Amino acid sequence: MKLYLQLFDFSKKINYKTEILAGLTVAMTMIPESLSFAILAGFPPLTGLYAAFIMGLITAVLGGRPGLVSGGAGATVIVLIALMKTQGIEYVFAAVALAGAIQILVGLFKLGKFVRLVPQPVMFGFVNGLAVIIFMSQLEQFKTLVNGKIEWLSGSPLYIMLALVLLTVSIVVILPKITKAIPASLVAIIVVFIVVLGFGIDTKLVKDIASVKGGFPPFHIPGVPFNLETLKTIFPYALIMAGVGLTEGLLTLNLVDEITETKGDRNRESIAQGIANIANGFFTGMGGCPMIAQTLVNLSAGARARLSGIIAAVTILVIILVGAPVIDRVPMAALVGVMMMVAIGTFEWMSFKVINKMPRQDIIIGILVAVITIWLHNLALAVLIGVIISALVFAWESSKRIRATTHTDADGSKHYEIFGPLFFGSVANFNELFDVAHDPALVIIDFKHSRVFDMSGIDALNKLTEKYSNANKRLQLKHLSDDCRRLLKNADEIIQVNIIEDPVYRVATER
Repeated sequence: MKLYLQLFDFSKKINYKTEILAGLTVAMTMIPESLSFAILAGFPPLTGLYAAFIMGLITAVLGGRPGLVSGGAGATVIVLIALMKTQGIEYVFAAVALAGAIQILVGLFKLGKFVRLVPQPVMFGFVNGLAVIIFMSQLEQFKTLVNGKIEWLSGSPLYIMLALVLLTVSIVVILPKITKAIPASLVAIIVVFIVVLGFGIDTKLVKDIASVKGGFPPFHIPGVPFNLETLKTIFPYALIMAGVGLTEGLLTLNLVDEITETKGDRNRESIAQGIANIANGFFTGMGGCPMIAQTLVNLSAGARARLSGIIAAVTILVIILVGAPVIDRVPMAALVGVMMMVAIGTFEWMSFKVINKMPRQDIIIGILVAVITIWLHNLALAVLIGVIISALVFAWESSKRIRATTHTDADGSKHYEIFGPLFFGSVANFNELFDVAHDPALVIIDFKHSRVFDMSGIDALNKLTEKYSNANKRLQLKHLSDDCRRLLKNADEIIQVNIIEDPVYRVATER
């Protein structure tokens, strides 16, 4: 029987100490972020922690890639803010469950492969934009509520916060140079916690955001009417949430593949993400997707198996049930410092080194994707725009590559050997290659180094045939691939071209 859970596959070596410590570190960084996003969206704070537990556990066990961490991510929560304001939390739970069903369908129909269409410049822009978002979101912790207004910290509170953040950053930077036995992020959080507690320093704590005390996630059927009107209301939000979650998740999976030099299963990850979101909808979680920041914390701590994700999820549940009094006293400065270092590590600094070697259009696309990601916080839209622009640029460049060489054989027939793809973008240049008026009675177009890709190419051949026919000349096509022939046969009614059938040579086998 095939073992799907690497955690229990003892044929693969797992460093259990590293996995456990990495899981604890991930839990420490996930709690404040999940709480912050829940509060930002107007959800009950515990919906964020429940999402972190449910998403983290289910995707760690069933997901398509060990080391990937999922939780209550801001990218998906932002999509649901408008629904929360207009319809309420019950509609949010219903939309989350529906989004999960959509994600399962994507996985079952194996549509995760389309993430391969995301070009490298778009990946650079996506990652860099996300790094800036992670870093900038930490600046919110330098604000406080004064007389009902949000204001920046000043005076002693600001200096204390800065000092503690710098202490955290220093430990994260220096400790790995001394030892990697314990994750530097976890050590930094513990040291700052002890310093603040030991010296009685007055600074912002986790409990100042919200209390993490609660019970086990309760089973709850969303209290919405089960009718077509409800479906019309929640479907747009569910569809966008599913798309955002899959986009961020599969791009994060690609990033982990590059870091670990292994290959994850996109479709399995899509299904696991869908199952987790359905569970969220029925267990009062706000839903989520893979979280790139926590995933990078996990990987930087040395985790490579599923155990770290399971430990992180279970730790969050234990904290909800019994550990709230301790976690409530963790200084926010420690978590801010860890997340800032994650943002710095997330940024693709290599993109600056290769910027002079990249085509100008790739540079523009990368910057545009980063700007949209930072400005709108809509990762799916940023990636979609980047892919569309990249596709248009590719089409434009490909359209300029079509060319032809000509020669006349002993029988007086003229041969055009075509190079480059024949599609909607190259039709105009293709038509300019032929000299109908001065060509001989028989013209042969050789597609050995070309292909007919679409209806525009067929239409171009049809019009070219008409031109030669009106001039009492014959046109023949040669060396068409099988798919090109099928495409032309499907257009028999609109095109009359004499295709020269190439012989099929069969290779002798031992039989």
